[in-house]
Amino acid sequence: MKFLKIIFFGVLLVSLNQNTNAQEDYNKWSIDLGAGMHTIGVPLTPGFSASPLGQGNLGVRYMLNNRFGLRFDLGFSKFSETKGTPAFDANYYRASLEGVVNIGNVLNFNSWSKRINLLLHAGGGFSSLNTISPTVNGGDGMVNLLLGLTPQFKISDKISVFADFSSIVHFGQENSIDGGSNPTARETNVSMFNTSIGVNIALGNKKQHADFTVEKTTANNNNLNSELESLKKRLDSAEVEIANLKNKGVVVTNELIITELDNRYVKRGEKTLEDGTVVDSNVDFIKELLNKGYVNVFFDVNKAEIQDGSLNSVNYLKQFMMDNPHIKATIIGYADETGTESRNQTLSTNRAKNVYSMLVAAGIDSTRMTYVGGGIDASVGKDARQLARKVIFKIQ
Repeated sequence: MKFLKIIFFGVLLVSLNQNTNAQEDYNKWSIDLGAGMHTIGVPLTPGFSASPLGQGNLGVRYMLNNRFGLRFDLGFSKFSETKGTPAFDANYYRASLEGVVNIGNVLNFNSWSKRINLLLHAGGGFSSLNTISPTVNGGDGMVNLLLGLTPQFKISDKISVFADFSSIVHFGQENSIDGGSNPTARETNVSMFNTSIGVNIALGNKKQHADFTVEKTTANNNNLNSELESLKKRLDSAEVEIANLKNKGVVVTNELIITELDNRYVKRGEKTLEDGTVVDSNVDFIKELLNKGYVNVFFDVNKAEIQDGSLNSVNYLKQFMMDNPHIKATIIGYADETGTESRNQTLSTNRAKNVYSMLVAAGIDSTRMTYVGGGIDASVGKDARQLARKVIFKIQ
């Protein structure tokens, strides 16, 4: 009985470690109906041979969660001779209580199939072998241990078909199935192997059964990994296309970049917001583009007024911050290398302040933004100083 204790204590212990406070939106009860063939493992009386057909089982299963459960199983086998061998007739009855492990959910089958699953079940109980002819034995009682694998295929939310392969071990079997004495009665006997096909019917008013339900954390992790991979591919693609435009001699203006962002990402985000669900990957992607300097505000020489061509950039940041109230921004102004350092520091600060003031006037809460002068941007050469006269954004 030590084997049984290990199984059931193991199932209960692991089950208690699951998140019992979580809302379980799936059915836990089900009925299993199966029938098929049996292969006898213990010796028969010399000259006797048994037909492999004639076994059935009925099981009632309760899943403690979507990985572990308990099953009460009733089994019946009808034994008779094969053609050309001595006649005999016997009935076998079995009752067992088993622990069930949903291997499909443990190994995350859901990542590659929504319909295929695999159960492992093991347990024990009591059996009775009743020989009817050529002798009547009055019933041979014995203890059974059972181990089996059950592949499943989901037909609908409530019905799945299965194939079951089970091995049954008996303790204390006194008679052979044909009615003769069992020469190994005091030993452990692998008495039979059962192969069944059948149907599993889920009970309850939930949409799914525990067999095919994935933990939300697992599903969320899979979705997150997929979103991150998609984000990386989209960012790589955007950088490559902008580089290609530059190599082709196309002037990559703020207006062009803004239009591309609107077409590819912002409109997706707007649609998502209308549906009532925020997609974090779009927000994170736009934040990264802003932080990497794809969207800037430019100024004329020695001027702090925003160029008309850069108003789209200010409007883009305004709309992004309005759609995402948790977003905060730091606005940083820069100047080119002409003029004194102190004058350029003041000019860069005024440029950042003007962008800040326009965003406040457009409805963005001033507490969500800060501005600062970055002084001289010495990262560009003298022939590209128009790119140094700018304001950039750092999004938090």
